Amino acid sequence: MSAPSSRAEPTAHLNGLRTYTLAIYLLHALSLLIGLLSSTFLVTAFVFGLPSLIAVAMNYARRSEARGTWLAAHFTWQIRSFWFAAAWLLASTLLFGPLVLLGVGIPLLLMAYVATGLWAAYRIGRGLLALRNGSGPRMLDHVATTPHADVGDETLP
Repeated sequence: MSAPSSRAEPTAHLNGLRTYTLAIYLLHALSLLIGLLSSTFLVTAFVFGLPSLIAVAMNYARRSEARGTWLAAHFTWQIRSFWFAAAWLLASTLLFGPLVLLGVGIPLLLMAYVATGLWAAYRIGRGLLALRNGSGPRMLDHVATTPHADVGDETLP
């Protein structure tokens, strides 16, 4: 009789972790939406927005729980999305910021910020789709063309 309950506990824990992962994606998406609807850039809202900062803290807080599961790839994807966006924001500011004084840096800086913001939006969107499909973010193309049986067919809340 203990066998069914021991199997149900990991499944319940994995479902809870999946919901947690969804919440992190939604916090990042909220930051992007704030950037889209306000006078800030997508990338600055994504890197400096409170919802994204909370999401990254949540990632680090429960990353060890996801280790060894298919959700670990999502945690890595989310953390890398944040830090790579921050790195591109810093690099483009350092590279093109001084050129602003010469008058040629403004369009370059704007293009870099817009491109990084669109890249961050792509990463969050792709991650959300993969989570919905029950796969890692890098496996989205494979999952879209091949049915999977290793992950439950339940839909996200």
